[in-house]
Amino acid sequence: MKKYILGLLFAMLFSSIGAQIKIDSLHIVRILTYNIYHGETVAASKQFDLDLLAKIINNTNPDLVALQEVDFKTNRVLKMDLVTELGWRTKMAGIFGKAMTFDGGDYGEGILSKQPFLSTKNHALRARANKEPRAALEVNVQIKSGDTIRFVGTHLDHTKDETDRINQANQINAIFTKDNVPTILAGDLNATPESETMQVFYKVWQQSCTNNNPTYPAVNPEIKIDYILFRPANRWRVIETKVIEEEIASDHRPVLSVLQLINE
Repeated sequence: MKKYILGLLFAMLFSSIGAQIKIDSLHIVRILTYNIYHGETVAASKQFDLDLLAKIINNTNPDLVALQEVDFKTNRVLKMDLVTELGWRTKMAGIFGKAMTFDGGDYGEGILSKQPFLSTKNHALRARANKEPRAALEVNVQIKSGDTIRFVGTHLDHTKDETDRINQANQINAIFTKDNVPTILAGDLNATPESETMQVFYKVWQQSCTNNNPTYPAVNPEIKIDYILFRPANRWRVIETKVIEEEIASDHRPVLSVLQLINE
């Protein structure tokens, strides 16, 4: 009888915990961030294998994808429009955000989405003289629950001097903290977790992954510089997050986070 009562109490306890963390699939958003190295593979048999990139993306079944190091009709990618090519292969809507003119075309950010874009905006980020221009690409989409969320993809300055990254982080904070629209920020921030740049972000954003698993380089990764962040903190719950073990399609590993939007 004593064992029966204990078993019943444990069952009630776990049932109560399960009820508190009940996952509502309509409010689930699967987010992937991936620096695709302008579509050039690192160790694959083909120099440009967009089918391989699309397969990696499809295998994670994302709702939204932030792509960095995206070329648009440059000479080095044989005049391909990488976002459109990947959109066709993944059956997702795609949009390119220009950061700068480069090599006969453009270079910047890309976003893929299962849902149509309600609105889009490309924000030019501050860069000092002789530095590469950067951008933050913003889209608004409606998720399965009918709620509207904002998704932002970016790629910050990569140079050793952290000044531009800090300025860009502050600018992103200023742009996206004017309201409390549920927002996800994803991308290659070129900043390690303890850096001043990330401390700027942590003032207003929460990390989806706090274990700091490394994301770069793709082979034997040593540092974490790819992130998925969200705000406001009370509007999101992290269900799952992981670094995808992929070594040949790019010089970065993709990062996946599964988030649940919490109603106010």
